[in-house]
Amino acid sequence: MFDAEIRAAAVDVLTIGGERGLTVATVESCTGGLVSGALTAIAGSSSVVLGGLVTYSNEAKTALAGVPKALLDAHGAVSEPVARAMAEGGRQKLGADLAVSITGVAGPGGGSEAKPVGLVHFACAGPSGTLHREKRFGDPGRDEIRRLSVLEALDLLRHAALAPV
Repeated sequence: MFDAEIRAAAVDVLTIGGERGLTVATVESCTGGLVSGALTAIAGSSSVVLGGLVTYSNEAKTALAGVPKALLDAHGAVSEPVARAMAEGGRQKLGADLAVSITGVAGPGGGSEAKPVGLVHFACAGPSGTLHREKRFGDPGRDEIRRLSVLEALDLLRHAALAPV
């Protein structure tokens, strides 16, 4: 179901998380649960993965991850403040040590000059704070943007799991 690169990245996150006694949650928009799916495709993932939230709509971001409507109105769903709020809200709601979030424009439509197709914001909330990454993947197609986003989210989780606590 997932390619070898994604499986290897998921195994890394689970191995590091398991060794460090960390739990993980996901809050996903444009990836629609693929990060959670990649992690839970690995046998034994239940010792690290607590759960995932698919918050595709703004209403779901507010209802499930606690993202303030005012933040969405001010910055739009595809923004650093919203990615941070998604990760922090997901971490709190699911009680995880680490929570990664993804919000972006996977295309083919929906982009604008300010927020083009391929723009994706990532955040990972943990005990040491919240990390953020912004990626501009261009427009290699919806499936590839989503695949690259899963890899980036897993890399951000791996990085956060390795951080000193």
